[in-house]
Amino acid sequence: MNEFKFNVLLYSDGSQQAFSAAVYAANLLENMPNMHLTVAQIHEDSVAEYAWIDTWPISPTSEWFKRAIDESDTSTQIQYNEILSKTTEVFSERALDISHHVIHSNSSIADTVDALLNYATKNPFKLIIMGTRGLTTLKGLIFGCLAHNVLNNSPIPVLLVKKLPQDFIDRYCSNIKSK
Repeated sequence: MNEFKFNVLLYSDGSQQAFSAAVYAANLLENMPNMHLTVAQIHEDSVAEYAWIDTWPISPTSEWFKRAIDESDTSTQIQYNEILSKTTEVFSERALDISHHVIHSNSSIADTVDALLNYATKNPFKLIIMGTRGLTTLKGLIFGCLAHNVLNNSPIPVLLVKKLPQDFIDRYCSNIKSK
């Protein structure tokens, strides 16, 4: 009998917002045995190529970690280290249910949205997960942001993840200590 797979696309660009989305996706992955996660990275044709370790590291480097926590205080760094460890553990445990894909696109938001949605609709994804910071600048008002453009144009449900709430982080970290 074929087992139904719930295919989820996680967009990751190495940002703080993508980190929150990855943690949320790891939480879902941990609780959904039938979930398959594809981590997608947009490779802009006009930008030099970078490695997956810069997007979602399996073995985080200190440079990536510093970028992820953005010079936080010591207690926040400890908490982010716990979150990073837990997320990496979940991704490692379910490695067979995780794949990576690079999508090539021009650097404009519209082209990136088109490329991401084209990939998502040509594959059997049931959900797109991505982080959002909610642009409030003039650029955000004029051009919109990637996440909201994906949300508004996707025929597939989109889950936008803002910075994780403290109670989610506390529950997530408590699962680390209870194992």
